[in-house]
Amino acid sequence: MISVLLVDDDALVRSGLRALIDAEPDLTVVGEAANGRDGVDLARRLRPDVVVMDIRMPVRDGTSATREIVSWPPPRPYVLVLTTFDLDDVVDDAIAAGADGFLLKRTTPEDLVAGIRTVAAGDALLAPAVTRRLFQLHARRQPGAVPAVQLTEREADVLRALAMGLSTIDIARSMYVTTETVRTHIKHILTKLDVRDRTQAVVWAYRSGFMDQSA
Repeated sequence: MISVLLVDDDALVRSGLRALIDAEPDLTVVGEAANGRDGVDLARRLRPDVVVMDIRMPVRDGTSATREIVSWPPPRPYVLVLTTFDLDDVVDDAIAAGADGFLLKRTTPEDLVAGIRTVAAGDALLAPAVTRRLFQLHARRQPGAVPAVQLTEREADVLRALAMGLSTIDIARSMYVTTETVRTHIKHILTKLDVRDRTQAVVWAYRSGFMDQSA
């Protein structure tokens, strides 16, 4: 059972999310908070698998709350941020805070449920139709030289697949290897890029021009 904490200042939104999530046999909402401060406190006490985090909230915003949660030693809750394309600064801040996934608030119920499962499995939530544009926006706003790294051909293939939104399972199937093999490649990629997680690896892929060269 995947436990979920909802952090959003809109009670109606929280009510709708709870009804949607609790209707799934493998998901359960274990708590709700109306601001980032209470969200961090509940996340520390309840230790949910996933925190669904709003950004714009009173008392404490979701960006700083996310930054604190992801700084905790493992096993920590994964953070799935709800965001929008038209607020580039919010996108940038959420990426910098280390969020594990991103969804638009107008996403479909099916995509939200799938996103929670994806993040809970340890995959960055990188839906091709949504996050490619998100990360490209981030890339344009933060240009700069990126140190050259030497990826093997298979590692480069895995990084391209991550940047296009494929999950660990999807990558394993497409490459005819085990999920453990894919996870090993990802571990090597993170080490070589000197980044903390898969989300930052995808940011690197777009910032560095790696994906442009791969097109």
